[in-house]
Amino acid sequence: VEYAAGLPGVVYAEDNLYTCSQDTQERIRERIEEYGLNRVVVASCTPRTHEPLFQETIRGAGLNPHLFEMANIREQDSWVHRDDPDRATEKAKELVGMAVAKARRLRPIEHTRFGVDHRALVIGGGLAGMTAALSIAEQGFGVTLVEREEELGGNLRHIYTALPGGGDPQALLRRTVEAVLGHRRIRVLTGAEVEVVGGYVGQYRSVVRLRDGRREEIEHGVVVVATGAQEIEPREYLYGQDERVITQRELEERIAGSGLGSAVCGLRSVVMIQCVGSRDEEHPYCSRVCCTEAIKNALAIKESSPGTEVYILYRDIRTFGFRERYYREARREGVVFLEYDVERKPEVWVDGDVLRVEVEVQPEGEVVRLEADLVVLSAGIEPREGNGVLAQLLKVPLDGDGFFLEAHVKLRPLEFAAEGVYLCGMAHSPRFLEETIAQARGAAVRAVTLLAKEELEATPIVASVNPLLCSNCGQCIEVCPYDARVPEPEKFYVQVIDVLCQGCGACVAVCPNKASQQKGFEVSQVYGMLDAVVEG
Repeated sequence: VEYAAGLPGVVYAEDNLYTCSQDTQERIRERIEEYGLNRVVVASCTPRTHEPLFQETIRGAGLNPHLFEMANIREQDSWVHRDDPDRATEKAKELVGMAVAKARRLRPIEHTRFGVDHRALVIGGGLAGMTAALSIAEQGFGVTLVEREEELGGNLRHIYTALPGGGDPQALLRRTVEAVLGHRRIRVLTGAEVEVVGGYVGQYRSVVRLRDGRREEIEHGVVVVATGAQEIEPREYLYGQDERVITQRELEERIAGSGLGSAVCGLRSVVMIQCVGSRDEEHPYCSRVCCTEAIKNALAIKESSPGTEVYILYRDIRTFGFRERYYREARREGVVFLEYDVERKPEVWVDGDVLRVEVEVQPEGEVVRLEADLVVLSAGIEPREGNGVLAQLLKVPLDGDGFFLEAHVKLRPLEFAAEGVYLCGMAHSPRFLEETIAQARGAAVRAVTLLAKEELEATPIVASVNPLLCSNCGQCIEVCPYDARVPEPEKFYVQVIDVLCQGCGACVAVCPNKASQQKGFEVSQVYGMLDAVVEG
């Protein structure tokens, strides 16, 4: 505080234990009025979580909210240098000095407003998409639900059995589909695919290709991504070569087709193998539902045919949360669990007419040979093949595994960095039915929060162009990922469409003569910060 008080342009400085508290916010407003302050700097934690709070505080005192600068001396300093407080203090001084230097050059930024189209586009007609569409529609807003398959339901169409005491998945499917098709505010387009997404938050215009090849433009204010995921097709353990080697999904379909008793009648031994296609080099993540699915089907077999021996070969049993009780129940019912090591996977081969399985059981290393009437593979889950194309259309990111990546895992878990676009279900990651429903309802609430507004404020931190410096070279147009720049042939400079600009700064980086500037991060402001470091 003593250092900050001596910096050029600083009129007043003080320290607070909880700068984000309501008492301190009122104190900041009082000091602005008392000293006639026209810039405010706060050195504390991350602006990602608290900058809007401080901006609203100075707005209440009559200042433009962008005449505020924040220095992060917690995550970027004290937390990473906790063992060296003296040097951490010196770094804090530098960060504060840079913030003050930038604040002296800040200029007010005006907010533009635009209207909102009170309709939603939901991409994906599985459980997540249908749940989100119903939730939005029941709150009074129109929804267009686009599903590229010929019928609704997604992966839920292939789930037939439930954990003991659980609801019937197929009954849930029928109820949900009937509710969606019967809702007057929901328009369903099956056999359709989104080809173009244009416009901006609150005013999107998308082109959908219908099943007959026709294209239709849809206007909407928000987008909910619920494209789901798909089962990994096994490439080991004789899958596709022997009809006695099937997946858990195929086992459930057999049960549904002929009844549980008929499906397992006469089976002396069933061997289930976990982590097929998951937790390897190609798919390094855990698919989350596989262990519970195997235990669910093992219990169903034991209930119908107690004499059938059921073996589950696993690397780690991951029955999340209260599902752990079903693991214990399976052991009580006689299901045998054998652990294997990833370096020594089970082997499956045919000996005459007998299907045999060999596994080296951990941790003892004992080799166990089993005769199997049926080998059931717990295949993992992978992203949809079209995720990359859709991500480019929506200008949203994918994670390293190919699933859609949310803006922030804790602060914004149901939305993307791109405003007005939300996600739910297995488009985000593998998850259980109840988790999918909860996430879909949450995404719908976030979408409705925006749809309920009559107007929105455009992103204030956008690019601008100095017409006197712009040579109309077009480099900024080429790199802009949001199509927010258009040439002005008659005026010989490039114009920025504020409502499309998301403030990424790509145009500023490529501009050869600094005609493009980022509001709030202008060259003079950034150079001022660098000068403060050098002079310090």
